[in-house]
Order: sequence, then C-alpha cells, then structure tokens
Amino acid sequence: MITFTYFPLELTPPFTLQTSTAFLNLRLFLFRNKFNLMNKYPSYLNLYESGELEKRVEKALNMLEKCKVCPHTCGVNRLEDDKKGYCKVGRYAVVADYFPHFGEEFPIRGYRGSGTIFFSYCNMRCVYCQNYDVSHLGAGRIMKPEDLAEVMLELQDYGCHNINLVSPSHVVPQILEALLIAVERGLRIPIVYNTSSFDSLETLKLLDGIVDIYLADLKYLNKEYGRKYSKVKDYPSVAKEAIREMYRQVGNLEVDERGIAVRGLLVRHLVLPNDISTTKEVMEFLRSIDPKLAVNVMKQYHPYYKAWDYPELSRRITEEEYKKALEEAQGFTLIVD
Repeated sequence: MITFTYFPLELTPPFTLQTSTAFLNLRLFLFRNKFNLMNKYPSYLNLYESGELEKRVEKALNMLEKCKVCPHTCGVNRLEDDKKGYCKVGRYAVVADYFPHFGEEFPIRGYRGSGTIFFSYCNMRCVYCQNYDVSHLGAGRIMKPEDLAEVMLELQDYGCHNINLVSPSHVVPQILEALLIAVERGLRIPIVYNTSSFDSLETLKLLDGIVDIYLADLKYLNKEYGRKYSKVKDYPSVAKEAIREMYRQVGNLEVDERGIAVRGLLVRHLVLPNDISTTKEVMEFLRSIDPKLAVNVMKQYHPYYKAWDYPELSRRITEEEYKKALEEAQGFTLIVD
C-alpha cells in the first residue's frame, strides 16, 4: 500500500494565500488510507488487471454506433468515419496539440508539468471561447488509437505528473481505446478529465475507476445563459448531475506530500462580466455537495471569439466583480496561483 506523509500548509510555497477571508480556510486534502488504493495506483491499473478496462472500451465504442456519448445524443453512426456527430468528430479523435503544460493549477501541473492533450472540436459552442480555433474550427490532426496511446506514453516519458485530457467529452470511447493500449505498453500516471461538465452521466459512469482526478468547469446555472452563450440545452441540470457523479467517484481533491493532486474533484468557475456566471448560485450548489470543495475562482476572462457581438460580454471583469465572486466562495478550499 502507498501512503503519503502529512504535508503542513505552511510548507506549500507554490500556493498563493490571499488576505481575503475567502481564503482563510485553505487547506490540502491528503490521500488518506481510507481508499487503500485498491492495491494499485493509478486506479485504471486495477480495471486493466481484472479485464474490466477492456470491457469498458467495448461498451464505450458501442455508444458511437448511434452516438450517445454526450448529452446531445445525436444518434449518428460515428463508427463510420465519414459520419460526423454534432461535435464534428467521427471514428477517430482529432488532437490539436500535446505538451507538458505549466499553466494549470499547481496541484495539477506540479513541478514537471501536466501532460496535456488538447482535443479538437467540442460539444459546446461558447461564444466567448478562448480556444475557438481548436474547439470551433477544429485545428488539429486525426489520431488513431495507437497514435494517441503513443502520445500518452511520450508525455509520461517527459516526466509529466499526469495525463490531462482537455475537452474530452465527445471522444471518451476513443480515449479509452487508446488508454488500454497505453497501459499495455507501460502507462502508469493518473488521468485528469478536464471538462466543461456538459457530460453524459452514462459516459461518466464508464470512467468510474479509470479517472482519478476530475477538473470540471461550472460556467453558469442559468438555463437561458447556457442556451444563449454556449448553444446547449439544459446546461445547468446536465452540469450539476455530472459534477455530482464526479464527486461520487473520487471525492474532494487530495494531494501527496509535494502538494500534487493524486485523486479528487477540482471545480473551476470563470467569473464573467455582469454576473452572467451566476456565481452565487454556482457556489450554493457546490456547497451542497461539499462545503470544503476545492474550487478555483478564475478572473482571466477576455472577450474572445464572438463575445464582441454580445455587449454584456464585451469587456473584462472589474476588480469589484472578482472580489464579490470571492466573497460568494468563502469557506471553500480555494486553489489560487
């Protein structure tokens, strides 16, 4: 069994502590013996050895035939590569880029970077998307499972702490297919599922015991805002259900003695101008899951892509708006860089 030594908060210089009362309760969640690691870590090794990982791959690929991988349930037969779903992706994933990423939160990036794979296209159409060239325009190259597995292994060879899957919701079957190959070839670092939270509950359940770390955005809890600014139906209800399922699987964020995440859920919330992010409602919901949930309240909003067509989104947020958001988040385990 692997155990981790208690790591005092004052010995964690990568975290920036703020004087705001919203940050006074900052603490690290440690990887306790209650999990027992099922004798193996990362968790997917247990499923691989039992044969369950191969079964999950088969189930996931079957979901492509009349596609129900994401909440759009578009019904397209994505097993035929000339058929594209709502996401514009067919049989194989499209990858825009991959590299050791040092721009994530410290528990994710650590000292050696997060092995980030940026998947092209998306199952949302956010008008303010900062990665629109990838998520909307589909810049990138098609990768068969063997190629994607090699990418994972290459990132491990770089020394990355984890494999960070960015915008994975529409390509989970392709990811699992590649993961099985990568594990057979020696992959041994945890998986980070980095998502907008517009995820199918059925798909998320396939990831139970495979993903150790969920990095989930919660954009807003207003149905009309989801429709208007992200072009999806029922974003609040879908995202809330998804985040509850993620928490059920992995619990709150836990770190090792270096402060690097090994398991758990970290929720990101980007503050938008004019309270379009509905921060109060978001925090009330997250508090109902766990009042000490690990949360990153982000202030880096820029009016990218089509945001200029929406006057209410056409500016950066003010310091006052960010301060108010932090006040709403008081009591959470706030992750700040």
